[in-house]
Amino acid sequence: MLISDTELAALLRQVKTIAVVGAKDKPGQPSDTVGRYLLAAGYTVIPVHPARTNIWGLTTYKSLAEIPGPVDLVDLFRAAEHCPAHAAEVLAMKPLPRCFWMQLGIASPEARAALAHSPIAVVEDHCLMVEHRRLLGGGNG
Repeated sequence: MLISDTELAALLRQVKTIAVVGAKDKPGQPSDTVGRYLLAAGYTVIPVHPARTNIWGLTTYKSLAEIPGPVDLVDLFRAAEHCPAHAAEVLAMKPLPRCFWMQLGIASPEARAALAHSPIAVVEDHCLMVEHRRLLGGGNG
């Protein structure tokens, strides 16, 4: 599903909870910069990393399936070859997230195709922080 700027801005206003897959709190890492920005912008951020237990002082889950509550947007910092498996994970979530977001430099036709018949918006090869700032004027980060 392609999404217009108007639809994307509306979506970002409605989103409350964001799972950051591939989260790392190492300074200088894109996932650290974006994660901290999202926290400062007022979102509830849920870090997801298979080996870490505490990122940004937050409970960190090993997989999307372990997150105990609803997630509005899944933000992926994983190589494209991992995105189809994450799309399958997202389709198993209840309720479904509103958006499957692949960060700048990440695109997956396979993940997009897997999600094509769902109500989940798919964004590829865009930075969530950059788009948030551009569409909503956020000055954080």
